[in-house]
This record gives sequence, structure tokens and C-alpha cells, in this order.
Amino acid sequence: MRKIIVFLSLISIIVIASAFTEDTNNTKKTRTIEAETAISSVPTEQEALLSLELSVKIPFIGNSFNGFREAVAFKESQGRYHIVNSLGYLGKYQFGRTTLERFKIYNTHNFLNTPELQEDAFVALCSLNKWILRKDIKRSVGKKINGVVITESGILAAAHLSGAGNVKKYLRSHGRTTFKDAFGSSIQHYLREFSGYDTSFIEANKKPSV
Repeated sequence: MRKIIVFLSLISIIVIASAFTEDTNNTKKTRTIEAETAISSVPTEQEALLSLELSVKIPFIGNSFNGFREAVAFKESQGRYHIVNSLGYLGKYQFGRTTLERFKIYNTHNFLNTPELQEDAFVALCSLNKWILRKDIKRSVGKKINGVVITESGILAAAHLSGAGNVKKYLRSHGRTTFKDAFGSSIQHYLREFSGYDTSFIEANKKPSV
């Protein structure tokens, strides 16, 4: 009888030890899986750099002035600094040589290869156009012409397309005197497409410098 009791006791001890060992192993495996999951969620150095690079390249959006100029740039050149179109217009904002000369920019090669200069030239042109059209902006903003509500940003974008003089004629004729460029873009289209941006950042300036 004693032998049977001892035998059963030994079996019980072995079963308990086995269960404990299995539980310990499962716990270790679970912890290992959790650790591997935690490690895999941490980006590599290359992934981190790529993420940073992509975030830098994302253009400013929204209704701010940065949103305005990025929208104009995309319309003009898809945002490319080095492009020259078939009519000879240059850069991200497609400047004509005559306009650049107004800002004492004569070296077009340097202009195409200097993004900062292109950005400064765009701000300068907006300042000049805002000064030329200051009275028309005051009179026309909020009115509707040919079904389009006139805004300051729309006026400045249209002036970039066709020149401030043509925008002035369009507004003062209440849309009867219009203009289209060589690719068919019209003042009315620009007034509609670029309406509602905040261009209060731009100060009207008769003689802006770059």
C-alpha cells in the first residue's frame, strides 16, 4: 500500500512540475513576442529619415498666403523651379523676362537655379500688383462679376496671369473687357479658382525690391 501511495505522489509531483515548466515557457514566449512586436514598431534610421524628408516636401496648404502661392505655382508649373515653357516663361511661377527686369533680375540662368530668388520675386510682384490695383481691390472685393465673387486673392492671381492693367480693365468694365493667355486661361477663371485665400500678408508697394 505504501508503495502505491509513494508512486502516486511521484506522479503528482511530475505532473505539477511539468505544468509549471510549460506555463513558464509560455510566459517566456509571450514576453518574447511582445518584445519583438515592440521592436518592430520602432522605425529604422532609414524609415525615420524618409518620413522626415516626405514631411518637408509636403507643400503648405489651406487658405493662407503659403497656400495661395503653392496653388498658383502648381497651376503655372506644377511647382517646378527649373522649367521654361514654350513661350519662354521661367520658373515655378512662370515669370516673363520683362517682369524680371523690373526687379533688376537679368541673369535667367541664376534665377532658374535659385529657388529663394523665385520666391522673393513672387512676393515682390504680388506687392506691386496690389499697389497698382489698390483702388480696384477696394471697390470690387465682395461684388459678383460674371457669376464670380471677387476676392483680393483672385485679383492678385489674375494679375499674375495677365498683368495688372488687364485685370483693371476687366473689373472696371464689369467683365466685358476680358483676356485669355496663349493656353486659354482667362481672368475670370483665375478670379474663381484662386478666390478666398488670405493675402493680407502682402503689403501694397509701388517699388518693391528683391
